[in-house]
Amino acid sequence: MKIAAVISDVDGTLVTDDKVLTRRAQWAVAALADAGIAFSIISSRPPRGLRMLIEPLGLTRAMAGFNGGALVDSQLSPTRVHLLPRAVARRAIDFIAARGADAWLFTVQDWLLRDPHAPYVALEEHTVRFPPRVVPDFTGSIERAAKIVAVSEDFALLKALAAEARAAFAGQANVALSQRYYLDFTHPRANKGAALLELAELMSVPPPQIAVIGDGENDVAMFREGGLSIAMGNAAADVQRAADRVTGTNAQDGFADAVERFVLA
Repeated sequence: MKIAAVISDVDGTLVTDDKVLTRRAQWAVAALADAGIAFSIISSRPPRGLRMLIEPLGLTRAMAGFNGGALVDSQLSPTRVHLLPRAVARRAIDFIAARGADAWLFTVQDWLLRDPHAPYVALEEHTVRFPPRVVPDFTGSIERAAKIVAVSEDFALLKALAAEARAAFAGQANVALSQRYYLDFTHPRANKGAALLELAELMSVPPPQIAVIGDGENDVAMFREGGLSIAMGNAAADVQRAADRVTGTNAQDGFADAVERFVLA
């Protein structure tokens, strides 16, 4: 199989759990460039949360935030944006609140929340490297919602909510767990499978010539569209079963190993 491009997830894949981009991961991306293989990323992060990767990885191509809800160039200027319809965004927020989880709202530029002391706020700020805006409610930003997130320390609750929300929002929103503690609601076209097809078009690379690497439930959609799918060793068993290959964990430089063993080899 000819591989002309590699598209990777970020958290749980390209970076460690401490959000560190290792030297081996940087070398692996540089080796792809030396081999003439394009590289890009699709992440559930907001576009601003991708800034930390651009310079160390030498990213020059389009990339996707919000699971494909916003495609941006290397200057983080949006080129394609898929926002949630206002009524769907409002329903998602009410759905989350009624079931005891915290709701966050992301626009293309901002991260809004109501409780700055809620679980995972500090982790998210460390991850995306910009602070949230604390608001009394989301009324003024509903029409600009690119992603709404249900956040909870109760992982079983979020897993149950994922199944319920997929049925309740069928055809109206894409619902996926990006982490055990984050349940994402995005536009139906804002899923990693559709994002891969959009990036493939922009890179002028046929999807069967793209290798994809990820660890999350939301990465399975791009596994289906790429020519070679690689799951991280830290991925759940059902995610690993959906992939063609399995590499090491993100604590063991599994991304770099996947590039070396399955792409460059």
